[in-house]
Amino acid sequence: MIRGIFQKYLDHKYREVARFIEHPVETQERILNYLLANGRNTYIGQQLGFDKIKNKDDYRRHIPIFHYEDLRPYLDKILVERKQNILWNKPVEWFAMSSGTTEDKSKYIPVTRESLTKGHYKCGEQMLAIYGQANRQSRFFFGKTLLLGGSKQINSIGDGIFTGDISAILIKNVYFWAKRSRTPESISLLPDWEDKLRAMTDYATTHDIRALMGVPSWLLVLLKKIREESGKELTDLWPNLEVFFHGGVAFTPFEEQYRKLIQKPDMYYWETYNASEGYFGVQFSNDSKDMLLMLDSNIYYEFIPMSEWDAEHPRTLTLDEVETGQNYAIVISTNGGLWRYMIGDTIEFSSTSPYLFRITGRTKSFINAFGEEVIIDNAEKALAEACKQTNAQVSEYTAAPVYFGDNNSGAHQWLIEFAVEPNDLARFTELLDEHLKKVNSDYEAKRSYNLSLGMPLVQSLPKGTFNAFLASLGKLGGQNKVPRLANNRDYIDKLLAFVTR
Repeated sequence: MIRGIFQKYLDHKYREVARFIEHPVETQERILNYLLANGRNTYIGQQLGFDKIKNKDDYRRHIPIFHYEDLRPYLDKILVERKQNILWNKPVEWFAMSSGTTEDKSKYIPVTRESLTKGHYKCGEQMLAIYGQANRQSRFFFGKTLLLGGSKQINSIGDGIFTGDISAILIKNVYFWAKRSRTPESISLLPDWEDKLRAMTDYATTHDIRALMGVPSWLLVLLKKIREESGKELTDLWPNLEVFFHGGVAFTPFEEQYRKLIQKPDMYYWETYNASEGYFGVQFSNDSKDMLLMLDSNIYYEFIPMSEWDAEHPRTLTLDEVETGQNYAIVISTNGGLWRYMIGDTIEFSSTSPYLFRITGRTKSFINAFGEEVIIDNAEKALAEACKQTNAQVSEYTAAPVYFGDNNSGAHQWLIEFAVEPNDLARFTELLDEHLKKVNSDYEAKRSYNLSLGMPLVQSLPKGTFNAFLASLGKLGGQNKVPRLANNRDYIDKLLAFVTR
């Protein structure tokens, strides 16, 4: 009976998905009209003349692209001057402290009640519906979900305004019925990483865990601790474990470790794309990691072609104008109060019917010091092949350029922490270089004859180095991430100084 009720609920939510799949452009135009209607009488709406905008062409012609630095003066009116009706016509109660990079300063992303209920939570329900549609015999909802949330404690900054990780904000405000099936809030929101690990281990070893949810890198630490503390294999501890809903960082570097840790052939690993700014994508089938663009979560999308990323006034494309196989930077407008906001992530569509995509990296997370234009997607594919052929497993990595010197050409320096060391590091380096050439013709051209770009310089770091470095920065746990690629040496030089101190 319970299964039947839950399946009817999932079928109802999937009909929402089916509607926007069938009418993608109309759905997006409806959302733009909704956003403009609610933003028209706000401070930013009056300042930028929202009342004069009649359609999507007016919108992209008259409203500038916003980066975080452009948004900050509006945020200060809320955070510092304690004013409302600035970015959205209803109160901004929450600010997600974005930890998308390990930069020193956090970004404060506005979160409204509407962006939670009509965005994050709505997409969370649709995620379950999509998964349930692909797996009609699923039974994970009869047990508990082990959710590893954010490490930033919820803090009040006065006048009913709070800050924290987006995951912490979501946990704090989630529907009561969802709270009953997940790790208790009293554990999920513990601010100290070590305390949280101990409490979650105690909880997980005494409950029927059927689903996992979190960032792959941090959850892996927890699962290894649980196996160590319990003295049991995870499949013995949780015989009904079924699925891991993951996001935040690429899963590829961790996949082999998870499959060894959870030796279950029918275990599912489902990709999600839920960021501080909004919930953007959900894996659409068991057979492909490509994600469905969530088109009715009250987010209006635009896309900047790669050739326009550095332009002062970049040209944007609407949904009906994108093509498969091209790299685009995402621009969003939301009921959280973000207007034509460039989030920095880049995607590539694999299909436009329905709109399926994969994340390829970030506009600021690439290496292009010599015209090679290496993006994260290139790096992940090349690392995977190098690992496969040298029996290695990568836990964490970062890479940056080495600039021309009197006695050397340019190069890429890779600092890698291996879960399993390659049987031959020199061969691993050769394979990394070889496969980067295969997936990136610009890299291949620059590597010709070693004239402008030499062989990669790969250094293996001791296990635990990246976590220790993050801890030294006060950024251990939660959604904090290691920047994979950088076009400067700021991060990698700090890490090297930490390693050699």
